[in-house]
Amino acid sequence: MSPTRRPLAALLTVIVASLAWLAPSAATAQGPAPATPPALGDAAADFTLSRIDGKPITLSALAKEGPVVMIMLRGWVGYQCPICSRQMTGFMGQAQAFQAAGANVVLVYPGAADVVQQKAEDFVTGKTLPGRYHFVIDPDLKVVNLYGLRWDAPQETAYPSTFVIDTAGIVRFAKTSRSHGDRSAAPDVLAVLQGLK
Repeated sequence: MSPTRRPLAALLTVIVASLAWLAPSAATAQGPAPATPPALGDAAADFTLSRIDGKPITLSALAKEGPVVMIMLRGWVGYQCPICSRQMTGFMGQAQAFQAAGANVVLVYPGAADVVQQKAEDFVTGKTLPGRYHFVIDPDLKVVNLYGLRWDAPQETAYPSTFVIDTAGIVRFAKTSRSHGDRSAAPDVLAVLQGLK
């Protein structure tokens, strides 16, 4: 580098360093970091969602009755998810055991606000929910986002997830699948509930 260019290069280095120091960090410029799924020992964020019959269900109110099993389904992704249907059937088949454990089971069906009600009704056609089972809709993915479960990919809504929340509102079991499969199974969740007694 020629002697006349050295001062200019040094000046440019100082200017760039100063601008980098003054600029906000990427996280600040883009807003707060996205939520991450609750982990074991975390306090579960409270929410109120409606069942397809319009009855509101509030997590904290259910937790006063006993532990809550919250299952986040994929919901309406342009089609009904067969793995979600199979998972729901598996949990419904163990209804007596969940009832004996004093648990409420909340199945969350997310989707766009303009279609989620109808698609949720289609999903449960022919199914009879046992007592203490609540099938709720999550219009526009409010709880999906609250729980950091947004699966941001074409034809996706939420990562399929299961949480067991105790009477103090603390997460005692957390499983989030980053694929369509690898879902929680009813016997595994029942074992967790037995450990809470």
